[in-house]
Amino acid sequence: MIYIAIILFAIFLDQYSKYLVIAHIKPIDTLPLIPDVFHLTYVENTGAAFSLMTNKQIFLILMTLVFIGVLIYFLIKIPDTRENRIINISLAFIIGGAAGNLLDRLRLNFVVDFLDFRVIKFAIFNFADVFVVCGSIILIIALFNNKNFLENSDFGPLE
Repeated sequence: MIYIAIILFAIFLDQYSKYLVIAHIKPIDTLPLIPDVFHLTYVENTGAAFSLMTNKQIFLILMTLVFIGVLIYFLIKIPDTRENRIINISLAFIIGGAAGNLLDRLRLNFVVDFLDFRVIKFAIFNFADVFVVCGSIILIIALFNNKNFLENSDFGPLE
């Protein structure tokens, strides 16, 4: 149940923040919170991360659906034990983030990005991206720390 709550929270935070950005930032294009360091900047991204695969919406939608389906399968299959809890939480973060961007693609035919860290000249992104990246980092760390994960699961050892 906690995993469903995490997924729904990630989707809500992502979609509500994008609603606010469309309503308040889109008309002015950018809002400097810390000038030349951090702005809220409205961007319509028709690609994936770093605008890769621009204008390939059908492909990105299908890949995201498959990706979410596989992660939900793992979330269901991985036993909800104490040692697997962080793995399952990280999967819920990734699913929630992927679903947030998927909703944009289905509704708008693009993803709304707005977090603009100009000081490091990084790609503009959104909260869904934050959930996917943080969930992925947590998943990698959790898998390295849970050395018995593959041996104690239905997935079997890697050979």
